Amino acid sequence: MKKKNDKKRMKQVQVLLTKHGQRAFEIAKTAVLNEKMMCKPVYEAIRYFMEESWYDVQHPALLSLACEAVGGNPDATIQIGAAIVLLAGAADIHDDIIDKSKTKGSKPTVFGKFGIDITLLAGDALLFKGLILLYDACEKLPKKQRQAILNLTKQAFFEIGSAEAKETGFKEKYDLTPEEYRKVIEMKAAVAEANTRIGAILGGGNSKEIDVLGHYGRTLGILMTIRDDFIDLFEPNELINRAKNECLPLPILYALRNARKKSEIVRLLRKNKIAEQETRKVLDLTMDTKDVQELKNEMKLLIKKEENLLSHMKQERSILRLLLRSTLEDL
Repeated sequence: MKKKNDKKRMKQVQVLLTKHGQRAFEIAKTAVLNEKMMCKPVYEAIRYFMEESWYDVQHPALLSLACEAVGGNPDATIQIGAAIVLLAGAADIHDDIIDKSKTKGSKPTVFGKFGIDITLLAGDALLFKGLILLYDACEKLPKKQRQAILNLTKQAFFEIGSAEAKETGFKEKYDLTPEEYRKVIEMKAAVAEANTRIGAILGGGNSKEIDVLGHYGRTLGILMTIRDDFIDLFEPNELINRAKNECLPLPILYALRNARKKSEIVRLLRKNKIAEQETRKVLDLTMDTKDVQELKNEMKLLIKKEENLLSHMKQERSILRLLLRSTLEDL
């Protein structure tokens, strides 16, 4: 049952992310949709993605909040935030092709609606436009800042690419250890770390502040991914797709350590379709294990550790704490 303060917390997070990331997202959307050189099917795929499927205020919001945390002007992050929106969008589109994800929630993905060829080209278009926006935004910066930001961006997207490559070997592996998948989750958090580091750099933060916020970004990215893995347990279509084409959600990998429950979970997940009642069965079997409860406790410890590190920051830290705590809502 949801607690009133949890509802309030998540609502606050949504409002804050929109406030800090909306302008960058709108700039990114306008920039790519104003391109006139794309053929109609590719343009329509990108329009669908940017207007109906992909609402990324999280990445630019992290840039803005990190900049603000070191006393900088968050407006300085908007153009780079717009570039990151498109680069992250390109990675997301390509990821759906790899994972054969045709729906997310109640909506078709670009892959599910337009097919593999158009989806691949749409992802490429976002990638190229994002790189151009990033170059233009960095060109105005001092050389040292420009090089640091370009290197952080390159390293982050190379790291998530490596994570996706590793994850392709995890498909339909019921003997995969949670520790193996945890390494991939840590790699996927690279962009969140890059965002907070770049934001701190643009805000004029010192080396200690940049490192603290970089560590915070990596931890927040890890927590958000683990949270998403919990949420996937409630989505029959997503759960089946992950069982067939991706890595199993982390809580299930922990639950599979229980030999008694493993056979029943595997039997359900190997079915072509899972009814809502069967999804609930997988959920109950998974959540009612000691290892999954310990995973939740570990998330709480990670949050506490990051809050202690944030105490060294000079500026207001309540929003950054709120983001951390929101990852545990309803889990």
